[in-house]
Amino acid sequence: MKKKILIIEDNLRLLENIKDILEEENYEVQTAADGSKGIELALQSPPDIIICDIVLPNIDGFEVLQEISTNDSTRNIPFIFLTAKAGKEDLRQGMRLGAADYIFKPFEFSDLLDSIRLRLQKSVQSKTEIRDDENFDGKENYKISEKIIFNYTGKPIMCSINDIKYLKSETPYIKIKLRSGKNVLRRETLKKWEDKLPSKYFIRIHRSTIVNTNYINKIERLSKVSYLIHLADETETFILSKRARSKFKKKYS
Repeated sequence: MKKKILIIEDNLRLLENIKDILEEENYEVQTAADGSKGIELALQSPPDIIICDIVLPNIDGFEVLQEISTNDSTRNIPFIFLTAKAGKEDLRQGMRLGAADYIFKPFEFSDLLDSIRLRLQKSVQSKTEIRDDENFDGKENYKISEKIIFNYTGKPIMCSINDIKYLKSETPYIKIKLRSGKNVLRRETLKKWEDKLPSKYFIRIHRSTIVNTNYINKIERLSKVSYLIHLADETETFILSKRARSKFKKKYS
């Protein structure tokens, strides 16, 4: 059965272009040029995913998401914002309401398709707390599914904690490698992140490196006391220090 996608966009040319491309990808597509019509269509025939602009006539995208989120038949539908608004406050507001992703205009259609495929893989779209990575001084640790905002080349991007593959000290910075392939540099200590990341998933394997164990695909034994960690889709390998070996063996024994 075809997956159904609802697009809410007031730029009619863009709306038709997205519709044509999604139909070529074998999706069933509904369209609306304003927020009110989009809400009406979503409630009448709930889609599998919603793509919505933020700036819309009458009812904006945030109000659409809020309305969708309060209805039992539509509250778990993955919701992707398609927008030219790239401010941190916009990201925070959307994520607090439960947005699954943001695609920023102008965009590559391949990025939109990738986001759709990823969101459709999840049967239930859970709402998670949004934090700003520059201000994570609270007492509680991050949760693996929690969404955060990073500053990447001057623009905010969002990801979940599980999207972090590894963190590596490169004094005076740490490099945070994301699943998307992006590298985020932060002028912080590795210890700060070690204290906040969920220890069930993240292990400090070396004084300079923390890895997300969800991405480990090979543990290579070089000698009786020497090991290398291989992460999925990464050419770089990581040394497992003697100090970290006992913790690592306990987890993987």
